[in-house]
Amino acid sequence: MHKVTVAATQMSCSSDADENIQKAEDLVRHAAEEGAQIMLLQELFQPPYCCLEQKYKHFDLARTLSEDRAVLHFRAIAKQLDVVLPISYYERAGAAYYNSLAIIDADGEILWNYRKTHIPQAPGYEEKFYFNPGDTGFRAIKTRHATIGCGICWDQWFPETARSLVLKGAEILFFPTAIGSEKQNDTIDSAAHWQRTMQGHAAANLTPLVASNRVGTEVDGNTSSDFYGSSFIADHLGEKVAEANRVDETYLVASFDLDEIQEYRRAWGIFRDRRPEMYGALRTLDGETIAG
Repeated sequence: MHKVTVAATQMSCSSDADENIQKAEDLVRHAAEEGAQIMLLQELFQPPYCCLEQKYKHFDLARTLSEDRAVLHFRAIAKQLDVVLPISYYERAGAAYYNSLAIIDADGEILWNYRKTHIPQAPGYEEKFYFNPGDTGFRAIKTRHATIGCGICWDQWFPETARSLVLKGAEILFFPTAIGSEKQNDTIDSAAHWQRTMQGHAAANLTPLVASNRVGTEVDGNTSSDFYGSSFIADHLGEKVAEANRVDETYLVASFDLDEIQEYRRAWGIFRDRRPEMYGALRTLDGETIAG
């Protein structure tokens, strides 16, 4: 038996980074008290979500991996609590800017720095203005408590993300998120669709999945967004085993026997019966022309 307990958190964010970091720490400590060993905080939780509008001043929020306040803070917390923490932050690297995730092991060491692969661009999600496309690719990271695979927000909508991570050995998938209002069409409420997409990834890959989203209304200039929370944890069959509502600041905890799930995955045959040589269209944008 290899039992692992995971947690998802959700919270609102103010303009006070210290307040946000302390609020995140409080949620981590509460989850740790309930036995959580790997905990997921939401995307870009230090400031309010900075991509509502295109403003040059927000580039000043970016920090290098070695300088970022949240990364430094949660390295100490991870070591103190013996927990694994993927920490989202706005990264500056030379002349480039990334939406990044520092994966911190239970000894406080940074195991890897993932850079968001898929960068969205839509009203209220002006991310192509702020972030370069990630250059790290996907990787499964062996931590003290489990081998994990991480994407960031928009990455979660692409089945290739989850499949790549599981093929590389991920035992649990983690997706920090910032999603809410759809400004291009106010009649859209994507919360259920958002959940079902990732539940499908969990089921198709027979791998548990943890998603953490923010809550509250955030305003920048003439644009506001209502973030709908609904953070959840799904098991390897895609069933939600823990779910938050749309408004509360809270945390979720669930446990999985990774050895038992591995046996189930082997028995099901999904990875035995794959035909990679038949999937050439996945290397194209138009279904025909293979890039590069």
